[in-house]
Amino acid sequence: MKNFLSNFLLGATSQQKKTKYPGPVIMISRECGCSAKRIAIKLSKILSGYSYHSETKTDVEWRWVSKEIIEEAAQELEMDPGRVKNVFLSEAKMNLHEVTTAFSTDKVYDAEDQQVIDTVRNVILRIAEVGNFIIVGRAAGSIARDISHKLSIKLQAPLDWRINRIMQISNMSKDEAQEYVLEIDRQRDLFVEHVNGQKMNNNDFDLIFNYATMQDDYIVDAIINIMKNKGIIINNENES
Repeated sequence: MKNFLSNFLLGATSQQKKTKYPGPVIMISRECGCSAKRIAIKLSKILSGYSYHSETKTDVEWRWVSKEIIEEAAQELEMDPGRVKNVFLSEAKMNLHEVTTAFSTDKVYDAEDQQVIDTVRNVILRIAEVGNFIIVGRAAGSIARDISHKLSIKLQAPLDWRINRIMQISNMSKDEAQEYVLEIDRQRDLFVEHVNGQKMNNNDFDLIFNYATMQDDYIVDAIINIMKNKGIIINNENES
């Protein structure tokens, strides 16, 4: 299972025709406390039932990925995944960014760091172009914004709700849960800013859901219906 993404991308890229439209792909961004994983798992199962490859007469499986992107980039760079992740999340890098941006909007990286960033971006783009993937996080919504058959989604909720939810699913106190939520949000924002070159805003998303007021099934149903209406997946109900 560890190398499934490498093997899949290698095979899919070699078979992919130039005339094929990139995608389809779903990108899900989420605030800490909003379970994008549960949404991605449900979507992958339902969408696999809608996918049918007319050329090979076979069903096409939808998969979801998140940390596998870092692992794939690390494998291509022959680097430890922790080193790849550290490029985006290290306190030293953030402090350097704060100093340099006081004088310029340009970001400063050493050559190795820039290679890591470029590789992660390329992995995300390849996944999006191959299609039939749900990408959780990793600034994918902005990186793959030009993919025609795509849907970019954000899951958000009020801070107090997210803190309470983390308290419910863990043994953390309120102060610990708040510190955890804010730190995870900070790390994700920092990752996005490094990979994307800028922070993401609501204009980068096609759909935004309030996870505090929407059940998983409602969110999944809404996504499926919008994908049907946009022609990203075939509406089997309209077939004869």
